[in-house]
Amino acid sequence: MRRIFICFVLGISVFTALNFAQTTQNSGGPPPPTIRPPAPDVRPAVLTPPYIIQPNDVLEIFVWKEEKLTRKVFVRPDGRISFPLIQDLTAAGLSTSELKQRIEENLKQYIEVPNVTVILEAIQSYRVYVTGKVAKPGVYPSEKQINILQAIALAGGFLEFADPSNIVVIRTNGDESSRFVFNYNDVLKAKNFNANMLLKAGDVIVVP
Repeated sequence: MRRIFICFVLGISVFTALNFAQTTQNSGGPPPPTIRPPAPDVRPAVLTPPYIIQPNDVLEIFVWKEEKLTRKVFVRPDGRISFPLIQDLTAAGLSTSELKQRIEENLKQYIEVPNVTVILEAIQSYRVYVTGKVAKPGVYPSEKQINILQAIALAGGFLEFADPSNIVVIRTNGDESSRFVFNYNDVLKAKNFNANMLLKAGDVIVVP
């Protein structure tokens, strides 16, 4: 009698398992585990500072619906430009967007809603100087700002007995001069990467 009872229980268990398997198969099975894609590597954008207009640069200025005012202008050595209706206007030291705003403000007394676009046609003012123990010391013009490492690369790199740890950047602003010490080795080792600053027009890099 006991053997019959055990067989009966086993039969019910097998039937239940088969019935569950069949039901699962008909229903498409359990849902697959949700796999979430890895989060995208979002990094803050590095904004490049706007170019600052310098003497000797060439600008193209468009005034919407005013063809007679649209023209190319040269930034004189004194940093000013000549423009119809406005006459002389300071341009050096401003970005193109700042100059656009100033021209529009000055044109409001002649045009109801002036719409001005300022385009940098040619950069003829930006140049840096590299001297000392480099392969090709000299003057290096560029169409955009460059940093210290880029200037050294343009100069062909260091000579054999150069001292990259004590590079000096001399910057002149009017009658005042500033001196910055640049450690090339520290920058390469990422100890002070921010020291690789953008150079301004007229900066002199001295490699001892």
